[in-house]
Amino acid sequence: MTEQETFYNEILADLENGTLVLPTLPEVALKVRDVVDDPEATSAKLADIIITDPALSTRLLKVANSALYRGRVPVESVQMAVSRLGLKMVRNLVTSLVMEQMFQATSNRLEKRLHDLWEHSTEVAAISQVIAAQQVGIKSDEAMLAGLIHSIGVLPILMKAEDSPAILQDSAQLDILIDSLYPRIGAAILKSWKFPESLIAVAAEHTNYDRDTGSDEPDLVDVIQVASIQSYTNTEKALSEEQLEQVKAFKKLNIDTSINVTELEENSAEYAEALALFNAM
Repeated sequence: MTEQETFYNEILADLENGTLVLPTLPEVALKVRDVVDDPEATSAKLADIIITDPALSTRLLKVANSALYRGRVPVESVQMAVSRLGLKMVRNLVTSLVMEQMFQATSNRLEKRLHDLWEHSTEVAAISQVIAAQQVGIKSDEAMLAGLIHSIGVLPILMKAEDSPAILQDSAQLDILIDSLYPRIGAAILKSWKFPESLIAVAAEHTNYDRDTGSDEPDLVDVIQVASIQSYTNTEKALSEEQLEQVKAFKKLNIDTSINVTELEENSAEYAEALALFNAM
């Protein structure tokens, strides 16, 4: 058995018996979720949690005053932001805003991998925001969060590979291992975080281009599939025209496979604004 096969089998065994080390959500995101899940939650209670983290407060105010969410009156306080955006939207935005903490390298060997993974995740999140804004029944903040977490399953693989220098140094083989494992691991992570089924499905199914829900109504998985595919435009991972035509998500979202949504004039500014929310952090 090769080292790659051993590594693969070890991860699957760890996943099956519950010993695979999974990332945990930052504490502030957990506290925010607990408050929002409380039937007696108020904007004041939620604001009190957020203001304990000055950096997060600043970021949330920036988001609330961005072109994506701002109203006629500037948002000047966290409580005002919560009141305007609503508890559930703030929960999704806070989770999105603190997600970068999980992509911080603990060694130089992982730094580039994690940096590239975060860059890809933010790009997919920004494209998803644009796509969701054009759909009925899909919330932009949920699509943005879905874009950020769609590849979360890569993290435990990289962390385990850090203890196997031969695996980590063979980029081609590591990529193969990641592609074969990360959707399943991602779903396990989101289940452990008690995320809704719609987001768990994103992690598990976004690479399944043959996916057919039996409905013509698009969902978050469709959004992330198209956003992820379009993020690979002009790269070695880009799909051929023939392959694109087979992806049902494009038809469900009514998006032409020959058009990149971020290059359309009416979308380019919104894409740049969404991307800036993460790149400026």
